[in-house]
Amino acid sequence: MRTKRYIGIEIRTLDNLIKRFIDGNINKSNLCRLTGSNGWIIDYIKKNPQRPIYQKDLEAEFNVTRSTASKVLNLMEEKGLIIRESVPEDARLKKLVLTPKAIQIAEEMDANREEIEGQITKGFSEDELEQLYSYIERIRKNVTKI
Repeated sequence: MRTKRYIGIEIRTLDNLIKRFIDGNINKSNLCRLTGSNGWIIDYIKKNPQRPIYQKDLEAEFNVTRSTASKVLNLMEEKGLIIRESVPEDARLKKLVLTPKAIQIAEEMDANREEIEGQITKGFSEDELEQLYSYIERIRKNVTKI
């Protein structure tokens, strides 16, 4: 008799394995010095070059309080990852700009992400990946209805 399998347990186990794999890859690179929220912020700013990013955008995107965002950004400024630039239309607003150091980190993050994705999806055809993404999306919708 076959043991019953549960998709939730399978996904949770897979999630743990992928996290371990990612952590192992990050520890081999310079990215291990970067805290999680710094990486997310750098990635967000880099992926939105068409518009200025302000602290309030990060608060909304990451669902954090003004004080939390301010603390993180102050630390990122001290680490030389961002600078805050005044904008001509409103002296109170400060646009967040990545420093060359942060841009280099963003490029490392992209390369690392591609390497990890290549390993995770090895052996899958494009059609299989599209099918997998559709399954994931369907599960996501099912879970968000709960």
